[in-house]
Amino acid sequence: MRFSAIVSGSKLPNWILKIKESSTNGKWHEVVSHYHEIKKAGVQTVDVSVFPPILKAWSFLSHRHGKSLHACLIKQGLDSFTSIGNSIMGFYIRCGDFDIAVDVFNSMRRSRDSVSWNILIHGHLDNGALVAGLWWFTNARVAGFEPNISTMVLVIQACRILGTKHDGLILHGYVIKSGFWAISSVQNSLLSMYVDADMECASELFDEMHEKDVISWSVMIGGYLQWGEPQVGLQMFRKMVMAPGIEPDGVVMVSVLKACASSRDVCTGKWVHGLVIHRGFDCDLFVENSLIDMYSKCKDAGSAFKVFNEISQRNNVSWNSMLSGFVLNENYSEAQSLISSMRKERVEIDEVTLVNILQICKYFVHPFHCKSIHCVMIRRGSEANELVLSALIDAYAKCYLIEIAWEVFARMRRRDVVSWSTMISGFAHCGKPDEAIAVYQEMDRDLVKPNVITIINLLEACSVTAELKRSKWAHGVAIRQGFASEVTVGTAVVDMYSKCGEILASRKAFDQLPLKNIVTWSAMIAAYGMNGLAHEALALFAEMKRRGLKPNPVTTLSVLAACSHGGLVEEGLSLFKSMVQELELEPGFEHYSCMVDMLGRAGKLDTAIEVIKTMPDNLKNGASIWGSLLSSCRSYGLTELGKEAISRVLELEPLNSAGYLVASSMYAADGLWDDAARIRVLAKEKGVKVVAGYSLVHIDNKACRFVAGDGSHPRSDEIFSMAQQLHDCIRIDEKKEGNTWPAVIECLT
Repeated sequence: MRFSAIVSGSKLPNWILKIKESSTNGKWHEVVSHYHEIKKAGVQTVDVSVFPPILKAWSFLSHRHGKSLHACLIKQGLDSFTSIGNSIMGFYIRCGDFDIAVDVFNSMRRSRDSVSWNILIHGHLDNGALVAGLWWFTNARVAGFEPNISTMVLVIQACRILGTKHDGLILHGYVIKSGFWAISSVQNSLLSMYVDADMECASELFDEMHEKDVISWSVMIGGYLQWGEPQVGLQMFRKMVMAPGIEPDGVVMVSVLKACASSRDVCTGKWVHGLVIHRGFDCDLFVENSLIDMYSKCKDAGSAFKVFNEISQRNNVSWNSMLSGFVLNENYSEAQSLISSMRKERVEIDEVTLVNILQICKYFVHPFHCKSIHCVMIRRGSEANELVLSALIDAYAKCYLIEIAWEVFARMRRRDVVSWSTMISGFAHCGKPDEAIAVYQEMDRDLVKPNVITIINLLEACSVTAELKRSKWAHGVAIRQGFASEVTVGTAVVDMYSKCGEILASRKAFDQLPLKNIVTWSAMIAAYGMNGLAHEALALFAEMKRRGLKPNPVTTLSVLAACSHGGLVEEGLSLFKSMVQELELEPGFEHYSCMVDMLGRAGKLDTAIEVIKTMPDNLKNGASIWGSLLSSCRSYGLTELGKEAISRVLELEPLNSAGYLVASSMYAADGLWDDAARIRVLAKEKGVKVVAGYSLVHIDNKACRFVAGDGSHPRSDEIFSMAQQLHDCIRIDEKKEGNTWPAVIECLT
């Protein structure tokens, strides 16, 4: 580039002024246009201040033209000016040419200043080259140059991201010595660094800060949430609200709502909601979406839906948050309606939407809809998303399309621990424990480290096989992987051994658990009941209460089931009464069903009918209750009483073979052959498939299935002979027992 003259007249200063104004406003095309006007006029300038904005403009518009200008500046010897050299460095850093920027910096040995160092350090750190940026920062300190505030903040952030706590401590000392400590942005950056590394140090630093702004409080609240202490974060928020001169902003509100969601504290969440409205943040979409999430996770889908309806301009996050809320709270019908609304509003579905829809398909067992969603995934290219694929595999498996689930799994390019765990769970759910165990073994060969969910799914598969040898192997896997002390895994081990009939192993695993929750106690009580040890179940239930644990509906159901199978009618009635009066638990459908079953087994059918009459109307349409009553009517030959139960069972479960078989058997036992034949014809007309019941018998440490009349096993004669002896030994104790049911009826009504 060649200039014909050196001009200091009136026109050049105007061009220079326009270039600087356009640069200040970010109008890079105007900067270049004014520069071209100078060139066309053949004007040459010695004012070096005109070139930095031009270089900055070229960094946004044309790398090639910027390099050309660099060459021109070298020819004219202007690159020796510090401001020009710094601008050239900035140009190459913005273009991503770090090596050339470093070359320019090295060529400025005599002219470089603090700005030169800051440009180089800031450029590396701002573009993610953290290690290199920290290295240049160290060199700058050795050379005696000081970073500016923005560079200092980036250096602290780099230490935080890299997790170098030791370097962070050294940096903290430098901040104090160099006088940066008084600057709030530097203080808050240090606070963020400590929050990620050590919450105790962060708390000490926070207490030492004389001036805390809203960012300081926000960092601390988010830190406690990050470290799994949401309640402490909420206490911090209460202090913040009381602090003078501090006004919470939308970011703080979002963090606090996340803390409420994490701790399931809906009361505090409602108080925060009131603050949101009072402070005017109810127009902030980010805050409103967080409110939906908070109410959903606090099991208040109704309030979440009210917030959703009040949002004037919803985005995809709003729709997906509400959809996830309905699915989380098992409001699947409402979720279906919301999906219809999304379709009407032409809301674009994404991966989160697809995962939620698959959850709905899984719940309603809709195999056709699963295939439809799979087609949508293929068209959208969502098959690359591992989370969506795992949800698809899970949905196919829960809809009993395990072969298709396996095909999807086999085609996955990258299988993570979630997809492996889902496949193991799918095979176990579909009654294919051998395949589930084989998948785990293949996962182990591929060196994929299992997580807690994987181990629980493996234990579940072994419990389905009911083979002790495999169950011990799975327990060993849990121990070797370091998960045996986890409450959820330990509870699964207790359940697994109980299904193998090894009640002593169940109790040993229960006793060895360092921490037990209510689910663990319930599992052990259920294990005793399942293995016919009703008195032991009651004793453990009493011990649990003595230790101050309040039984939940699942616990009481486990004890009732133990009483039912153990024939402890009086104890069962007493427990049911205490459940209402002492424990203040509202009996559910399963509790009433268990009571009817218990009374029916004991021959107290009149009392069982009374129980059904006292049930709330919304619970009376349960097929299992009428099925229990029908089975008892068959056992005791009460055909007339059983007729009503037959009509209810066949109405509620028209495709379940069990009701037809029991009804036909009852009529046949009473000599009503025409009625028995009519039931069988009705089943045939409705296309009901009869599923044969089977027994599991352990032979040589292997569980074998035996169906009535099946002689295919080589030792079937021995098995059926043993079964006959057991039947001959069964006697029903028909001694009269005091009727305590009226007291139970009274406490319910």
